[in-house]
Amino acid sequence: MKDVYIYPAILSYAKDGISIEFPDFPGCLPCADTTEEAVKNAREALSLHIWGMERDGDTIPAPAKITELNCGKNEISLLVEIFMPSVRERLNNRYIKKTLTIPQWLNIEAERAGVNFSQVLQNGLKEYLHINK
Repeated sequence: MKDVYIYPAILSYAKDGISIEFPDFPGCLPCADTTEEAVKNAREALSLHIWGMERDGDTIPAPAKITELNCGKNEISLLVEIFMPSVRERLNNRYIKKTLTIPQWLNIEAERAGVNFSQVLQNGLKEYLHINK
């Protein structure tokens, strides 16, 4: 895994907005209303796409050469740079909601005791998985 990726993107301008295409990632197709928003959305979409590929163990392709891209009318190309350590940190440590089922009697007792269910579940999972964080 690399820390920095730089890939070309093609911004296509139309009356209804800007479409963004990454030649190296056919399924990564963000859009925007302004150029500023397009650059921001391109960076965010590319970082999420690469993060997902890394997690799935997919091969990250080499970037196409921006000088070899053929832009059509109302299109421009630009390079999008992402710094993956901060992306990985943010996405790997985000909190997700889990639904679980416990017996009613246990729920009553835990609520009486003021139990923080999230914290108890986190501690239990760490212990069960032998994680010392």
